[in-house]
Amino acid sequence: MRRDRAPLSRLQALALSGATFLLLVIAVMALGPLLAGSGWWWLCTAVAAAVLFGGAGLRAIRLPASLVPLGELLILLATLTLFFGGSSSLLLLVPTADTFGVFGELLGGAQRTIQQQSVPAVVVPSLAFGLALGTGLLAVLADLLVLTFRLPALAAAPALVPILVPGFLIEDGAEVGTLVLTAAAFLLLLRVDVRVRRRAALAHHDDEVLITAPRRTPVASSVLPTIGLAAAGLVAASLLTASTPSVSTSLLLGSGGQGALFARGVSPFLDLGRDLRRPDAVPAFSYVARDGDRPYFRLLTIDRFDGEVWAPSDRRIDGDNAVDEFPTPTGLGDAVARTQHPIDITVQQLRTTWLPLPYPVSSVEGLDGSWFWDRGPLTVRSADSDTSGQQYRATMLEIDPTAEQLRAAGSRIPESIQEFTELPEETPAPIAELAAELGASADTAYDRAVAIQEYLRGPDFRYSVEAPVEESYDGGGLDVVAEFLKQREGYCVQFASTMAVLARELGIPSRISVGYTAGTPTTTRVENVAVVQVDSQDLHAWPELYFQGVGWVPFEPTPGRGTVPDYSRPGASETAPVPERAPGTPPPTPGARPDLDPERQLASGGSAGATSDPVVWPLVTLGLVVVLLLPAGVRSWVRRVRFRRVRRDDRGADAAWREAMGTASDLGSAAGTAALTPREAADVLLDELGGLDDAGRRALYALRDAVERARYGPPGTEAPVSEAALVELVTALRRRATPVTRVRARLLPVSLLDTARAGRRSAARA
Repeated sequence: MRRDRAPLSRLQALALSGATFLLLVIAVMALGPLLAGSGWWWLCTAVAAAVLFGGAGLRAIRLPASLVPLGELLILLATLTLFFGGSSSLLLLVPTADTFGVFGELLGGAQRTIQQQSVPAVVVPSLAFGLALGTGLLAVLADLLVLTFRLPALAAAPALVPILVPGFLIEDGAEVGTLVLTAAAFLLLLRVDVRVRRRAALAHHDDEVLITAPRRTPVASSVLPTIGLAAAGLVAASLLTASTPSVSTSLLLGSGGQGALFARGVSPFLDLGRDLRRPDAVPAFSYVARDGDRPYFRLLTIDRFDGEVWAPSDRRIDGDNAVDEFPTPTGLGDAVARTQHPIDITVQQLRTTWLPLPYPVSSVEGLDGSWFWDRGPLTVRSADSDTSGQQYRATMLEIDPTAEQLRAAGSRIPESIQEFTELPEETPAPIAELAAELGASADTAYDRAVAIQEYLRGPDFRYSVEAPVEESYDGGGLDVVAEFLKQREGYCVQFASTMAVLARELGIPSRISVGYTAGTPTTTRVENVAVVQVDSQDLHAWPELYFQGVGWVPFEPTPGRGTVPDYSRPGASETAPVPERAPGTPPPTPGARPDLDPERQLASGGSAGATSDPVVWPLVTLGLVVVLLLPAGVRSWVRRVRFRRVRRDDRGADAAWREAMGTASDLGSAAGTAALTPREAADVLLDELGGLDDAGRRALYALRDAVERARYGPPGTEAPVSEAALVELVTALRRRATPVTRVRARLLPVSLLDTARAGRRSAARA
């Protein structure tokens, strides 16, 4: 296929760029089922507009066609620098070496977030960067095919990229509506190309094209082929997205460390034994607690139990749950005492997407990457990073319930918590019999929980990481629990699973937390506070039980491991009186944050999840650019309308004169004043400019005479005005102005005010 001999005009090239832009931004909509929100689409739209319409601008200034793709790549780089470079750039547009370092980190984060998030994914900054970069490169490729090589049919290739992606990740693939719209946009692009080719050939008298391509009816020559191509693309996309197997429809738990289990990361399943049996401990993290706290550090919570395996609930990451502010823990009442304590944590060889934290916390700061808390368990995981090398401060919310508060919880269970009491219908007899025996001796749910813990920590049970492996009952299923109750040897997995199962058998909601015990103090000190080291030998699992008014509280059934909470010791009683307060006054909560938003139980100041949205400020920037360019766009539309009237001789003299005087007004001349007659306006214009060249002067007089005959002459004496004369006069006026004046005339066309005033006067007379 040979390249068109007839060059395109600026308007024709702009029409093709616009059609290409429409095709691309509609095709990108196919990613919608994979991504949360819609801000990412506006970001991609802004990048595509910058690249494609920037390329149109480069062609308008007659940049050689071979250099336009390079110019578009530079525009893409400047756009990415504006949106993502931040303080590392010069003047927000010029990248530096540090900017490319930022881009490299964002690309790495984009790869991790694709591996770690579920569908629909939160568009964190790194993922937004990947989307923007990909859209920009597709825009450059599409522009190259459509306008440089003049092969618009091949523009289906870059458009199919975002359409095919959903087919690899979700079963349904791209939505049918998006496929139809993309096919329609592709049809429009091909139709625009046909019109552009014909106009270009006719304008340049391309005899070869006219002879070798005899004119046929529009339906035969363009519509049917374009419909056929669009339909073929639609069918191909539908078949591919329907037949491509889905990679995953659930949580993607990360890479690297996850494959190595506990060597450098933590599996979400209870396979702790291997690392506990390692001869050499692997440092996980260290912390400094200035208030002397020695908490457990929780990584994740597993609460789904099918009788064989405990697993975490499948929750997608919520981009609104920023870690700078946590909600009040589920079920925690105002009467329970609480205090806040900061803990500084430094991660060493632990590499996982789950963040080690005490439970609960009120805030976390200093993290690299995008981290979010899960509603319910309040565990924290990343969308684009991992724990390796992290240094952060967690503000622990120490909860101090009393035994009486736990006893007062009663047996009422909220509907949202009832799922955590579920067990398979057939429970092994040893489990049911033991639960009935322990429950018979206790009056409240709390006393039953204490009885279970006391039983498992009794002298009949022994801690062993070897026995479950040697006797083949390692794990946490019902059969394993039954065998463990017979063998009475195991490690934290068996003890935690057994207590959680027994609690559910007695109607107490339970779940299991996986993480680390408090660790071991070292001789290293920071500000005279000992650094506590946590390693792989401190890996642990423990049950958490729910009590209304207190929430989820941990228990420690594993003998010889960890610390038994004071409230769960046999015979525990209330030791501190509750201070009196005036009726209607909320109880004191030392260190707790007031002003809670009842809808989300967050501080009324709001979280950074909204303000740190990676697409908010690019959208604001795009909005400002659109507002600034709106006058120029309206003026361009008015100009095109007037030139069309001149070509059609639809009151062409008046339209030509108005355009000439509008151009003069935009350039700062008083000649465009409505009170002046055409002759007076021409004289003023000549006086202000100090004269025009001969061609410009002839064009001015020709337009003046034409509009005078049209306005004041007898009917039938009008003469058609020459479009060439209008072009010559406008060119001469611009040539006499300074570059700054020409730019100002483009961006701030004051003639629009004159046009608006004239419209109001006409409406008033009517």
